[in-house]
Amino acid sequence: MDRGTKAAVLVTGGAGFIGAHTAKALYDRGYLPVVYDSLSSGFREAVRWGPLVHGDIRDARTLSDAMAEHDVKAVIHFAGLIEVGRSTVKPDLFWEHNVAGTVSLLGAMRERGVGRLVFSSSAAVYGQGGRGALETIPENAPKAPASPYGDTKLACEWMIEAQCRAYGLTGVALRYFNAAGADASGQIGEAHEPETHLIPLAIAAALGDGKPLTVFGADFDTPDGTCLRDYIHVSDLADAHVAALEADLPAGAYEAANVGTGQGASVLEVVEAVGRAVGRPVPHSIGPRRAGDPPSLVANPGRARELLGWGATRSSLDQIVADALRWESQPSYGAGVRGKRKASVPVR
Repeated sequence: MDRGTKAAVLVTGGAGFIGAHTAKALYDRGYLPVVYDSLSSGFREAVRWGPLVHGDIRDARTLSDAMAEHDVKAVIHFAGLIEVGRSTVKPDLFWEHNVAGTVSLLGAMRERGVGRLVFSSSAAVYGQGGRGALETIPENAPKAPASPYGDTKLACEWMIEAQCRAYGLTGVALRYFNAAGADASGQIGEAHEPETHLIPLAIAAALGDGKPLTVFGADFDTPDGTCLRDYIHVSDLADAHVAALEADLPAGAYEAANVGTGQGASVLEVVEAVGRAVGRPVPHSIGPRRAGDPPSLVANPGRARELLGWGATRSSLDQIVADALRWESQPSYGAGVRGKRKASVPVR
C-alpha cells in the first residue's frame, strides 16, 4: 500500500495495548488511524490519533459502514480475545469472537473493496515451539497450537490465506511473541484488566502495588531453569505493522512473518531487570511448573527482515523495562489503571 496524506486505515482493536501503539505509529507516518473497538477490554483514553468507531468485530454491517464513511484503504486487525487460560475453559467464546469476527471483517472488506489486511497473529500457532528447546522458531516450524486461543489464530491465518487466493486480497500475518514496554512519550502503555503479563506485574510487585510474583518452574532445560521468552518492544511491534502495510506485495499475495528479536530472556532475568530499574528487588517465589508451558519460545526474525525490511531497534530488556516503568509510575492514566488491576493473577 502506498502511503498517502491521511489515507485511512481501519485498526480493529485499536483501543488495546498493541493496537493503540500501532495507531500512533500510523499517525506519525501520515495515515489516519480509524479505531474500531467495542471497548470491552480497550480504553477510550488510548484513542488519541484518529476517530473511534464503537462496534463489535462480529458486526459486519457496522464494519462495512465504518469503512465507507472513512474511505478506508486498508485494515490492521487486532480485535479478539487473547487470554490463553480463559480459552481452555470457554473455547466457543474464542471461536465466536476471533474466527467468526474475522469472517465478518473479511466480508465487509470484500463489500467495500478494501484489498489490504495485516493480521495480528501469534507465536501460539507453534504450540510447544516445534524444534529443539533452545532453538529459534522459523515460520516453517510445525503448527501445533496448545490452546484454543492458538487454534483460533491459526484458523484465521488459513482463512485469510484462502481469501487472498480466492478474491485477490493482499494479506500479511505477523506472528509475534511477547509484546512489552510502552511508548517512550509516556502517552500510552500496557493496561489490561486484569493484568496477566510478567513485566507490568513485576513492576507492580516491586513498587508495592501488587502481590509478590510466583515464578512457575525453575527446573526447565534453560540456563537458569526458568522459561525463556522473546520480548519485543511494543513500539518496534507497531512499526512492523506499518512496514507490513507498506510492503511491496502483489494482489493475492499472502505472507506470514515472525516479529521478535531472536534473543530470549528468562523469567528470572526479567525479574532482575525490573529490580535494577525500580531500585529494589522484586518480591517473588518459585512455584511448580504450569501444564503446557514450553521451556523456550524465541523467534527467528529473518523473514521479517527480508520481507518487510524491519528489525527491532528498541527491544533490549533494559529499554523495555525502563519505558514500562515510566508508564506505570506516572500519576495519571497509567497509575490509575494499574491500581484497578487484580495483581494476584498468575504470571504468564
